[in-house]
Amino acid sequence: MMKTTYNDGGREDAGYKGKTGDCGTRAIAIATGLDYQDVYDMIIEYAKKERTGKRKKKISHPRTGVYVNTMKKIMEALGWKWKATMGIGTGCTVHLNPDELPKGRIICRVSRHYVAVVDGEICDTHDCSRNGGRCVYGYWYEENA
Repeated sequence: MMKTTYNDGGREDAGYKGKTGDCGTRAIAIATGLDYQDVYDMIIEYAKKERTGKRKKKISHPRTGVYVNTMKKIMEALGWKWKATMGIGTGCTVHLNPDELPKGRIICRVSRHYVAVVDGEICDTHDCSRNGGRCVYGYWYEENA
């Protein structure tokens, strides 16, 4: 089971209150060390370039969620690389478990959530590991870290 350390990514220090669905904003701030407000503003800028349609009714927002394609663009702009851990028909091969993830700072994509993991430790506002059984779709890592 993974150790979990409470970390809001600097949300409270930036003047925000209450609970919200800001996992993408929080994960980027924690893993990269960037200021929460800077990440918040960056997501808003990237969201302005998004389009809506029949299936996608809204755009990304740092407070309510970041779409996968927008997260991809942001992480690539920051110089981070994606490592897929699951493919079509492969089933779950990597779980949110310290024995199955690399050391260092990464951002894991799990079902409906992004979570920063630092040296095998969840840094989030709650334990989202499902006792080490939560499937990791893939993770972002800094190539030259």
